[in-house]
Amino acid sequence: MGCVSMIEVRFHGRGGQGAVTSAELTALAAIAQGKYGQAFPSFGPERRGAPVMAFVRVGEEPIRSREKIYEPDVVVVLDPSLPEIVDVQSGLKENGTVVLNTRKSIDEVRREHGFNCRLAVVDAMSIAMDVLKVPITNTTMLGALIKASGILPLEALHEPIKHRFGPLGDKNFEACRRAFEETVVEE
Repeated sequence: MGCVSMIEVRFHGRGGQGAVTSAELTALAAIAQGKYGQAFPSFGPERRGAPVMAFVRVGEEPIRSREKIYEPDVVVVLDPSLPEIVDVQSGLKENGTVVLNTRKSIDEVRREHGFNCRLAVVDAMSIAMDVLKVPITNTTMLGALIKASGILPLEALHEPIKHRFGPLGDKNFEACRRAFEETVVEE
């Protein structure tokens, strides 16, 4: 993503999957790195399992905008079924990236959903089940976000994740690191 002074990320998930937590952890990690970070959810009449969005901005300079992110640089999709019902690449900037939790290859995803952007894929569900023993992919997908965008160094997430998840923090960071290693990014 180069020398951009601010990177805007939109997370798509389902209620209860941790999209809001992912955005918050990213912002906290950015602030700990001496950058500026802002995270916020998009709330409506959501319920557990319903599609939700969360947003994060990371910048080198103070962030003045408080509005929803309409043209993200990166979109992170926590639930592989969402592209069937939500246009996850809506508003994506030219040269933007969609980071998708899926077992499918980039070619399969492109054929199935018609994406016309740069893609990154990782089987975050398998990693979460293997490492965390629960089907919650939010911290796992943070590793994929880092790999695909370079928004922050991977290690920047360690302390915020440990702080948020206490005794389960190291396991969550292990899932994050493993996703970073296993994410396939289209060049």
